[in-house]
Amino acid sequence: MIRVQLPAHLQTLARVPCEVAVDVTGQATLRSVLDALEASYPVLRGTIREHTTLKRRPYLRFFACEEDLITRSARHAPCLTPSRAASSRSSSSAPWHGG
Repeated sequence: MIRVQLPAHLQTLARVPCEVAVDVTGQATLRSVLDALEASYPVLRGTIREHTTLKRRPYLRFFACEEDLITRSARHAPCLTPSRAASSRSSSSAPWHGG
């Protein structure tokens, strides 16, 4: 289970609270979390990433364990390492969020 915090405009669109939980199958990566989020909340499809290219929208930022994933990916590092994915799944860790 991955906890995701959404910015206010996406909360309103999806009619959800600030934080939602999604199940991710396999390794927790940025793509797998977004796939799970869009599967759980279809109204969000196309708002976080482009429909056809699946590239992120330029006005959204992604964070995991309080680390900016956009800056991290710019340095060509993996989005979520297995150790980060495991800590992201624990109830005591900081939630993953986009916004």
